[in-house]
Amino acid sequence: MRISGGGARGIGLAVPKGELVRPATDGLRQAVFSSLGARTAGARFLDLFAGSGAYGLEALSRGAVGGTWVEKNAKAAACLRGNVSAVCRSLGRGEADLEVLEGDAVSISPEFIGRADLVFADPPYEIIGEVAPVLFDRLASALDRRTDPLFVFELPGGLELEHPGWTCIKRLGRGARQPTAAFFRPIP
Repeated sequence: MRISGGGARGIGLAVPKGELVRPATDGLRQAVFSSLGARTAGARFLDLFAGSGAYGLEALSRGAVGGTWVEKNAKAAACLRGNVSAVCRSLGRGEADLEVLEGDAVSISPEFIGRADLVFADPPYEIIGEVAPVLFDRLASALDRRTDPLFVFELPGGLELEHPGWTCIKRLGRGARQPTAAFFRPIP
C-alpha cells in the first residue's frame, strides 16, 4: 500500500499485521483524490476510523495543511504515527498541525470536527448502520461554521446511505461487493 499522488507519491504505508484494519485500496483513494482535485490543497482534514491513516496521509501528500487522525486501536495508532513521520520526512515538513488521537471516532470532540474542511470515515463495514447516523449528526452541528465542508464515507457498494440534512453529491466505485466512496455535503 502506497501514497498514490502528490509530494509523497510512492511512499509505502505500514499496516498492522492481522485483521485490525481494512485499508482503503490504492485505486479507490486515487479516485477520491482525483475527484477532490484542487480542493485538497490548503485544506484541513479529519480522518475517522483511520487505521493506517491512508486518507489523511493522501490529503497531506496532496497539499493539505494539517489535520487529525482518530484511531481506537493502539497497535494501529502506533503504525499510523510511523506513517505520519515517513510521509512528513518525504515531504520535508514537520509534524506541526498534525495529530493522531487514540479514541472512539464517534466520540470525537466537536473542536476537532469544527476545524476540518474534509472529513473521511472508513469504519468497519459491520458497524456502519450503528455509527453513520451518529457521525452525520455530530458532523452537522460541528461543521456549521465551515464553508462548504465535505464528508467522504467509504462503504460497501451494495449499501445505500442517507441521512436528513445531508445530500450525496457523488459516489465512486462499482459492484455490490466492492468498496465505494460516497461524497456528502450538508444541505444549507
